[in-house]
Amino acid sequence: MDCDKCGRDAVMHAAYSGAHLCDEHFRRSVEKRVRRRVREDGLLSRDATPEDPETWVIGLSGGKDSVVLTQILHETFGKDPRVELVALSIHEGIEGYRDESLDACRELTADLDLRHEVVTYEDELDVRMDDVVEEDPMDMAACAYCGVFRRDLIETHADDLGADKLLTGHNLDDEVQTALMNLLEGDVDQIAKHFDASLGGFDARAESTSFVPRAKPLRDVPEKEVALYAHLRDLPAHITECPHASEAYRGEIQRHVHELEENHPGTRHSIIAGYEELAELAARDRRRGEEGEASDLGECERCGSSTGRDVCRKCRLLEAL
Repeated sequence: MDCDKCGRDAVMHAAYSGAHLCDEHFRRSVEKRVRRRVREDGLLSRDATPEDPETWVIGLSGGKDSVVLTQILHETFGKDPRVELVALSIHEGIEGYRDESLDACRELTADLDLRHEVVTYEDELDVRMDDVVEEDPMDMAACAYCGVFRRDLIETHADDLGADKLLTGHNLDDEVQTALMNLLEGDVDQIAKHFDASLGGFDARAESTSFVPRAKPLRDVPEKEVALYAHLRDLPAHITECPHASEAYRGEIQRHVHELEENHPGTRHSIIAGYEELAELAARDRRRGEEGEASDLGECERCGSSTGRDVCRKCRLLEAL
């Protein structure tokens, strides 16, 4: 097929839009969607100036999503004096897998001359995920431990780096899966929190002093298009699944979404568009219910992290280990 824009050979066909695009126009399409999301979400504050720039910390794992996000953000804001970009990588202690992806992180940040910080579970928590999987005192999936530890460390160190925003490489498929999981579990409170934490535009969210505000500029781009972009630009992405990955429920949702999208192109975009509207309504209702009430978040008595209990989930898991 020929490219709809220029007549050159097309490298992809987006069934949800009907577009056929060559490599150049495909790359431009991805970049345009990311920059539009940055603009529509109000990611760059009007208060940011060259004299008082914002610090954006990018969660860089070395996988295709975070690598593509870092590349596009650097090309967009790398010379903007109102923004300071910092890459933050977490080493969980998974032999081979994370070492190779960190090599990709180091190659990319060296090419871009971008500040890069690396934090390890072993140094910070005195655990390694390979050992956690063997011990498993709580009889849980590896992702249940790792997700808690990872979120805590990336949040803590983004805060230590003076982050005004924390950016992650979640793509359209990731967000649709999370949306459906929240809806199928009937968790309206989690849907509201999802909006205020990372989904809504910054002018529509509730302000929080407990966490660094998050953003997901890739969330309009399907996973396969992110992978194709990384390939066409020859980016140093480590595209291999974690050997301990075991999110069975998310995987089941993923398979259903793929089937729906194949049979009904555009399903993913429809799901996330409707979900975002519902999430905003849920968030507004939650805020009205909290008016005049004290925040339910305090500090963990052991590590100082924000938590609704005396001891946070991370510290309770570490105690079990």
